[in-house]
Amino acid sequence: MMKLTLDPAPGKDERLLCAVSGGADSMCLLHLLYTGGYDVTAAHFEHGIRGAESLRDAAFVEDWCREHDIPFVLGHGNAPGHAAEKGLTLEEAARELRYAFLLSTAEKLGATRILTAHSRDDNAETLLFNLTRGSGTAGLGGIPAQRGLLLRPLLHVSRTEIEDYLRENGVPHVEDSSNFSDDYTRNLIRHRIVPLLRDLNPRFSDAAARTARLVRQDEDCLSTLAEDFIRTYFQDNSLPLRELAALHPAIASRVVRQLIPGQSMERVEAVLNFIQSSEYGVLQLPGQTLRREQGRLYLHKARETTLPARRVIPGEALLIPEAGLRLVTQFTVYRGEIHDLFKTSYLKYEILSTDLLCTGRMPGDSVRPSGRGVRKKLSALFKEAGYTRAEREACPVLRDGNGPLFVRGLAIDERAVPTIGERALKLSFFKVENK
Repeated sequence: MMKLTLDPAPGKDERLLCAVSGGADSMCLLHLLYTGGYDVTAAHFEHGIRGAESLRDAAFVEDWCREHDIPFVLGHGNAPGHAAEKGLTLEEAARELRYAFLLSTAEKLGATRILTAHSRDDNAETLLFNLTRGSGTAGLGGIPAQRGLLLRPLLHVSRTEIEDYLRENGVPHVEDSSNFSDDYTRNLIRHRIVPLLRDLNPRFSDAAARTARLVRQDEDCLSTLAEDFIRTYFQDNSLPLRELAALHPAIASRVVRQLIPGQSMERVEAVLNFIQSSEYGVLQLPGQTLRREQGRLYLHKARETTLPARRVIPGEALLIPEAGLRLVTQFTVYRGEIHDLFKTSYLKYEILSTDLLCTGRMPGDSVRPSGRGVRKKLSALFKEAGYTRAEREACPVLRDGNGPLFVRGLAIDERAVPTIGERALKLSFFKVENK
C-alpha cells in the first residue's frame, strides 16, 4: 500500500482549513489529513465559471465531507465579472477570489493554517510559466512550501503518486473539464510543453524541483543581504546614495523592492539608474516620491493632488478638466519663438522620454528655471507668483523620470529648453469650460 507523507506537516494541535476543489490532488490531501487525525475543515470555492459542472463539483465535495463527518464551508464567486472589472485574466481573477475566500474563512474559523494541494508537477509548471514572463529568482523559485498561513505539504509528491494513492485507497475525485482545454496558459504548458521536456528528461519534474530549491536558496541569501543593508543604513526615511549605488545590482534591486513593494521591473531599473547620480533630482513612482539630495535618497509617500497623472502622447490632445485646460502637443522645429508659459512653449526633443506625464505638483518638486541659474522649489515659485492654494493644486506640471520639465505659467527647466534649429515638442494650452 502506497504511503504518502506531508512535508512540511502541520501540527496536530492546529486548526486547519483545507482548500478542496474535488480534483485528485485536493482529495488526496483531504484524505491524508482526515486519516491522520487532524482537526480539518474543508473549504470549496465555486468560481461561477463552468455552470452545472461547477455546481456538481461543489455538491461532490460537500457530500463526501458529510459522509466522513468533516466540517465543510462553501463559497461562491463571479470570476468572469471580477476579471472584467479588474482587467485580469480569468485565471488571475479566479485565483484572487479563491484566496480571498480562504483567508476570510480561516479568520472566521480561527484556523491557523490554510493547506493547498499543489504537487511537484504544479511546481514545475509554475516555474515554466514564470520563465515565460521573464521572472527573476522569486518567480523561478516556484511555489513556496510555506508563506504566511499557507502551507503546501504535497509539493514533494508527483501527480502520478497522487493518482496511485487515490486508487489504492478508494478515494473518489471529479475531473474539471477546463483542465483538458488549452485555452488556459497553464494547461497549454501541462499538455504541450511538459511532455516535450519529459522526452528530453523523463524526470523533468524532479529536475525542476531541484532547480527551484537552489534558486530559492539564492533568493533567500540575496534578500537577507538586502535586509542587512536596510537595517544598517536606513534612517530618517533615507539611504546614503554612495553606499546604495555601490551595491551589486542583485542586492540593490532587492533593497528597492523591500522598501517600495509592488514595483515593476522597469520601475526598479529606473530607481537603480536614478541612484547613480548625486545631483538633486526627484523620481515619481506610483504612491512614492524619491528625492536625491545632499548625498542621500529620501523616500516620501506621494501626496494626492487634484491633477491625476496622465500620459502625454505627442500629436494627441490631452484634456485636463480639473484645470479647465486642453493641452495640444506636436513635434516641430524650434525657430526662436518666444515662450508664453501660459499658452505656448517648447520642450527640447532630445530629452523627452516615453514616460512624459502631466501631473499636479508633488512633494519635493523643484526646477532650474531657464535664465535664472539657480534651482528653485515649486513651492517657492508659487509663493513668488502669489498663487492661491487652489491655483497651486490646479497648475499642470509636465515631468519625466527625472522630475519636472515645465510648470505652466512659471518655468521651463533649463535642461528642457531647445536651441534654435533643434527639433522640439510644441505645447499649446487652450481654456475649456468645465461642465
